Amino acid sequence: MIVKLENQQHRHKAAMRLPVSVVIVNHNAGPLLTTCVQAVLEQVEAVVIVDNASTDSSLTQLKTQFPEESHLKLIHTGSNLGFAAGCNIGLKDIMTPYILFLNPDCILQENSLERMIQVLQSDSHIGMVGGYLTNPDGTEQGGGRRAIPTPWRAFVRAFGLFRLNKYWPQLFFDFHLHHQPIPQKPIEVEAISGALMLARHEAIKDVGTWDEDYFLHCEDLDWCMRFQQKGWKILFVPDAPVIHYRSTCSRARPFFVTWHKHKGMLRFYQKFFSHKYPKILMGLVACGVWLRFTATVLFYSAQYLYKLLPFRHG
Repeated sequence: MIVKLENQQHRHKAAMRLPVSVVIVNHNAGPLLTTCVQAVLEQVEAVVIVDNASTDSSLTQLKTQFPEESHLKLIHTGSNLGFAAGCNIGLKDIMTPYILFLNPDCILQENSLERMIQVLQSDSHIGMVGGYLTNPDGTEQGGGRRAIPTPWRAFVRAFGLFRLNKYWPQLFFDFHLHHQPIPQKPIEVEAISGALMLARHEAIKDVGTWDEDYFLHCEDLDWCMRFQQKGWKILFVPDAPVIHYRSTCSRARPFFVTWHKHKGMLRFYQKFFSHKYPKILMGLVACGVWLRFTATVLFYSAQYLYKLLPFRHG
């Protein structure tokens, strides 16, 4: 009788699974990987972990927690191929109508995935949706809803001209939308964060897979641009909260991450805007990117040297 009841409960859970496969690209996410999988595993048809040569205990903890889980698949790449390549590897052979690309440092809150599915299914022209990304303290995190940082918008932001937004909003538009009030219902946006992207499989087939020429950062903006170019809508869902422990996987290698982030920014601008903007503006944007890179490297270097000061160990 007990076995029969357990089997009935198992079948009930299986019947309740959403038509979603989850792709998680992992690189040294630590215990957060297991927490991330726990939050989503029983809701979906499959969770695919693509491990980019992790050297920490993240996979050991995952295997300990889920020793024989048929809905969990682990792929070892053998080396760190980057985020976009990892997503594409995880995407292969998936047949579900919806695919969730999820960072291992994101924890889905109750009913968030179901709510995002509802929004995605509400309009066949919606190709992708993102949830309400929050910091651990509950505040909204930047990037969950945003506008595309075009060269002009980047110039406005870099030189502080966004402060003139209240006088001339069309000219001095601030692409950081999280500074605006939280909308009361799902809204169409130009871009969402690669930390959490629920995409329609049909749209992916139309748009194409992730651009693997990006190693880390800006590949999500690239994909959002391409979705829009193909006529697919992108929506931000404010009532689908997700806690994002930002930079968990990249904190240990700040210089490596900074290099690829700024390299990705340049690729993004050259790919989509070099033929639309004057060369002088594109040159200023490139200079701005490398100045930002230099400033970031100097900041991290100062932090590192400060930790080595003798009085800190006295």
